[in-house]
Amino acid sequence: MATLKVPACVPSVQEDVEQLHKAFEGWGANEDMIISILAHRDAAHRNAIREVYYECYGEGLLKVLEKELHSDFERAVLLWTLEPCERDAYLANEATKKWTSSNQVLMEIACTRSPQQLILVREAYHDRFKRSIEEDVAYHTKGDCRKLLVPLVSTYRYPGIEADLMLAKAEAKILHKKIGSAEFCDDEVIRIITTRSKAQVNATLNMYRNEYGHELVKDLEGRSDDDFVSLLIGTIECLACPEKYFEKVLRNGIHKLGTDEWALTRVITTRAEIDLAIIKDEYLRRNSVMLEYAIAKETSGHFGKMLLALLGHEEAKKN
Repeated sequence: MATLKVPACVPSVQEDVEQLHKAFEGWGANEDMIISILAHRDAAHRNAIREVYYECYGEGLLKVLEKELHSDFERAVLLWTLEPCERDAYLANEATKKWTSSNQVLMEIACTRSPQQLILVREAYHDRFKRSIEEDVAYHTKGDCRKLLVPLVSTYRYPGIEADLMLAKAEAKILHKKIGSAEFCDDEVIRIITTRSKAQVNATLNMYRNEYGHELVKDLEGRSDDDFVSLLIGTIECLACPEKYFEKVLRNGIHKLGTDEWALTRVITTRAEIDLAIIKDEYLRRNSVMLEYAIAKETSGHFGKMLLALLGHEEAKKN
């Protein structure tokens, strides 16, 4: 369920474009007007705004936003204004250049998008950066993490909902054996996690729990603190229940020493049109506080207003 709030009567694209152009006139942008328009339009409408803006004024809307806005607010607005596949391509490319959280971001994109969406991401990546996402991931990652990430971003998973229970039982046994002997990066583990459909992976995880009395992730937690095991755990969590995974990302971003604005922006802009309402419910269940109040407390200015608008709660106030 999405949190994006679109007005019952949406103004025409031409009207939105004219209002945005006015927001950029004079000294400094009218940030409130920008939020009132862009944070309340769906992906198709935002894309149309970009096209008409260029036709009317001969300059790309994204370039204008880059010139007029700053800091975390600029990043949030730019990410939101991009088409979903463009946004993922941008985030993936950015992740390959970072030393922190890069593997996590690549994994999130690979595991939470549909096979068709991933094809669009690959195309957008190639169009923008003139390279394939696979070659950049292979070049910028290393070791066991590379062994997991490259097939994650390149495999086309079967999108159906069918699951073979006999196969699930057999592969649950393989996973139990490999994890029990600490062969976390074994080829069979990688094959099962990166190539099976999401329905089949979930059937295997359920069979693992039924056969061995506990979750597969529990067997991984505490066995090793290396980056690969953390990435493997995140991959399994994303495939099994992305809402719970993203709740944890938000929780960690809010509760860590110094708010992780990058993580908050990434999750809210990528999930607002998909399942952010479910993530909000999970956050409330897990933390006994509404996500919008937590965001309002940890952010400020127009950056906070933008995130709250995408959460569907612009009026949330700091405690």
